Amino acid sequence: MRLECAWLLLVVVVLCSGGRLGTELRNKICPNCTHLTLKLEYASANVEHEYIVAFKGYFTATARSKFISSAMKNTAVVEWRIVPRNNPASDYPSDFEVVQIKEKQRHTVLTLEDHPHIKRVTPQRKVIRSLKFTETDPAPPCNDSRWSQKWQSSRPLRRTSLSLSSGFWHATGRHSSRRLLRAIPRQVAQTLQADVLWQMGHTGAGVKVAVFDTGLSEKHPHFKNVKERTNWTNEKTLDDGLGHGTFVAGVIASMRECQGLAPDAELHIFRVFTNNQVSYTSWFLDAFNYAILKKIDVLNLSIGGPDFMDHPFVDKVWELTANKVIMVSAIGNDGPLYGTLNNPADQMDVIGVGGIDFEDNMARFSSRGMTTWELPGGYGRMKPDIVTYGSSVRGSGMQGGCRSLSGTSVASPVVAGAVALLASTVQHREMVNPASMKQALIASARRLPGVNMFEQGHGKLDLLKAYQILKIYKPQASLSPSYVDLTECPYMWPYCSQPIYCGGMPTVINVTILNGMGVTGRIIDKPIWQPYLPQNGDRIEVAFSYSQVLWPWSGFLAISISVTKKAASWEGIAQGHVMVTVASPAENDSNNGNEMTSTVKLPIKVKIIPTPPRSKRVLWDQYHNLRYPPGYFPRDNLRMKNDPLDWNGDHIHTNFRDMYQHLRSIGYFVEVLGAPINCFDASQYGTLLMVDSEEEYFPEEITKLRRDVDNGLSVIVFSDWYNTSVMRKVKFYDENTRQWWMPDTGGANIPALNDLLSVWGMAFGDGLYEGDFNMANHDMYYASGSSIAKFPEDGLVLAQTLKDQGLEVLKQETLVVKNVPILGLYQTPSEGGGRIVLYGDSNCLDDSHRQKDCFWLLDALLHYTSYGVMPPSLSHAENRQQPPSGVDHPLPERMEGNHLYRFSKVLEPHLADPKPRPLPACPHLSWAKPQPLNETAPSNLWKHQKLLSIDLDKVVLPNFKQNRPQVRPLSPGESGAWDIPGGIMPGRYNQDVGQTIPVFAFLGAMVVLAFFVVQIKSKSKPKRRKPRVKRPLLLQQVHPPKTPSV
Repeated sequence: MRLECAWLLLVVVVLCSGGRLGTELRNKICPNCTHLTLKLEYASANVEHEYIVAFKGYFTATARSKFISSAMKNTAVVEWRIVPRNNPASDYPSDFEVVQIKEKQRHTVLTLEDHPHIKRVTPQRKVIRSLKFTETDPAPPCNDSRWSQKWQSSRPLRRTSLSLSSGFWHATGRHSSRRLLRAIPRQVAQTLQADVLWQMGHTGAGVKVAVFDTGLSEKHPHFKNVKERTNWTNEKTLDDGLGHGTFVAGVIASMRECQGLAPDAELHIFRVFTNNQVSYTSWFLDAFNYAILKKIDVLNLSIGGPDFMDHPFVDKVWELTANKVIMVSAIGNDGPLYGTLNNPADQMDVIGVGGIDFEDNMARFSSRGMTTWELPGGYGRMKPDIVTYGSSVRGSGMQGGCRSLSGTSVASPVVAGAVALLASTVQHREMVNPASMKQALIASARRLPGVNMFEQGHGKLDLLKAYQILKIYKPQASLSPSYVDLTECPYMWPYCSQPIYCGGMPTVINVTILNGMGVTGRIIDKPIWQPYLPQNGDRIEVAFSYSQVLWPWSGFLAISISVTKKAASWEGIAQGHVMVTVASPAENDSNNGNEMTSTVKLPIKVKIIPTPPRSKRVLWDQYHNLRYPPGYFPRDNLRMKNDPLDWNGDHIHTNFRDMYQHLRSIGYFVEVLGAPINCFDASQYGTLLMVDSEEEYFPEEITKLRRDVDNGLSVIVFSDWYNTSVMRKVKFYDENTRQWWMPDTGGANIPALNDLLSVWGMAFGDGLYEGDFNMANHDMYYASGSSIAKFPEDGLVLAQTLKDQGLEVLKQETLVVKNVPILGLYQTPSEGGGRIVLYGDSNCLDDSHRQKDCFWLLDALLHYTSYGVMPPSLSHAENRQQPPSGVDHPLPERMEGNHLYRFSKVLEPHLADPKPRPLPACPHLSWAKPQPLNETAPSNLWKHQKLLSIDLDKVVLPNFKQNRPQVRPLSPGESGAWDIPGGIMPGRYNQDVGQTIPVFAFLGAMVVLAFFVVQIKSKSKPKRRKPRVKRPLLLQQVHPPKTPSV
């Protein structure tokens, strides 16, 4: 009885004591275990006068020098030299050189590309990373429900390390009320059940794993199989002076304390960051070449950036994977915003990894899809590929012991370690390649409930099921996603968020083809569309666009779905499937050039509704939105100096996701225009929504839009700042990158918008304003917005008192300006004509840096444009004023010498005065000829998608519940500080150690219940003395458990 009371008291103390007691206990139990917050800051800039000259093949240093000398003879360059690179790859042929050319001859650099052996010339890049470790804040007491989340959005211009603090996660929608519960971090290897494979003799042996990071010390006690350490920096050391590279290597292959997943893997350490946290693109390129030469099997890259048009880097990643290097990369730490995927993890041939916590909640920091490569004309791909533990994961400390870190750079080595472990289980290693490994991972992944495909990809890593698939895998093609169900929410968001109908813009699904048969392949003939007649498949039509060549290991299949005219008034579900046959050259020479083929099926299921009325249909102009890369397009809010680039795609499913969800919730149907204004039927739509437009307009578009408005189309324009003086003065200095950027346009391209609106006597000015105000009893914030400079006399204009942000930027002076016109509403005079609305700031709709939303205003404006009803809250507003005539101030003009033509789809590249290109033809879809099937479609498209010829029941896993591996005994002189409470060895049997507070509460309740049961029984039965029995000694295991060889 006393023991039960003591246990109950202990549970209560643990539950209600603050973070101090937990910290003290943890320090006593595990003195070498540290829980650190990792704060990251990054910088990136072009290296002055230095350029990377890429060649069309690998050549010796002598040949490369001759090519460059020959190319220089055709230029006026006098002062130039090849920058020496002293690293392990110097003795081998290379496909690039770093050349130093003085700035006054910079205009001649591009002429080097005329040489037949020179592929591309790009600036050399310098990347600076700052890692700052601080002790994690203590956990709040159990009666304190507050959680102060401290984080800063920092999206660097270039690739950066992707680590975060140890407690940075949030619950998904299904756990939105859950508060942060600090638990003792678990052993990720045992949580994923890697010990089951260890017991079967698979420990990563024979697999070469490259870690591209900050290095590793030579005699670190956690590693026994470091094959090679190479230094690619300009420092004379191979050791890790920061700890990040050690942590990543430990997650992959540590053999003790905080165990890695593949302890016997052969580690190749590539030190690509200095102790000052500096790196260069050329260092990465040389290191990548050396990895190819060393026949690396798995490469972990815990870095990333938004620049998917960094050609030397992207090309080299393709070359790596083409050489059968399985690249695993972090997807980014820019969540929860959508459209924030980092490169190279967003590439089809790379395994992109997102992060979750140990309770299977999506990590808040984990970047979300879709990919933005394909915008504006197409649609992004599904990424990440897979998610795994990335919050409070243990890894090796710099000199020994363990620490806990969070971030997708933690989740990435978890998957890299799993890949190395899985590769070691395959008897025929030639079957393992970037495609087959990704196929096994995504086919075996466990889907997380309540999370969509652009957050979790295919789901959570399931190591044992992936092993089962690889055990009997046969080379084949597969698809990602493996089916399309526009009725399945929330997983298929955003496809499931809006039904399709006749006359709507085609729904585009971008599917990735994975080709496990070979590095190159092709689609035989064309994809085949087979509708199910009993399930109304003939009511939809399908068109295809696809890769002509699948390389490396992958390609795309874009499917456009539209509703036939006969279903214009019909409502129901339609189903069919697409058949694709992929062929690859057989690798076995004995086949005499024969091809391997694989046929895959893509089930499709859609919901069709009658065509909505015109007033409920809104068309989003995507075509005229530009973003980084390729150009440096600035953010719309100048206050956000730490996040200077507009790189999220400006799409309704990325950084305008909340606005889209809001419009859907109030009954509007939102479609996307990815082509010029000439390419849509305006009679089908009530409102054209133009938000944050940076592109120019074709003259034909201006004429077409005027005609459409006369015929009843309404237009709403949300603009942003544009001021050439501010652009020249600020040059968009970013404190994060410590570099000046000269934007080629402002937050929006106001001169282009004014050309579009001039036919109605409207224009925006070059004023730049910010401030808080109240409109129609709603609190509003104007963030670096413009003013209305000209508006028709019979229009309605509302003004506000705001701060002149332009003056603050130019002269560091503060001036409050009254009666700044920011909102204008106008009914065109033609009979049956549409309405036009102007508002000077889009930040209130944008998820990126929105402080106060203006969704209520958008509701009111759409009610006005769709039905012609002026909102009383606006028509009777006190701040209504006379529309400006535009005579007081000149309208803004385009900045002289801007380079917008380099990135524009509208302008031709003329240096003096860029001219519009010829208007391109509108996209024309060639609908596939259907091959109807008179059979019943499957009722449930989502079942565990099996690869061809795979039956998981054939691979039975052994039961090792009583025989789990232990950590290797310490040698004399080694640290005895275990990172597991009480010295308990890692294994599935100690999974309950360190559970979170709700588990303790449940156990406490059980103890209390047992206490009362015993009390009742003791009162109801007479006491009887029992003879004392000696407590038996714990039995020792006759056969010690197997461990990974050390």
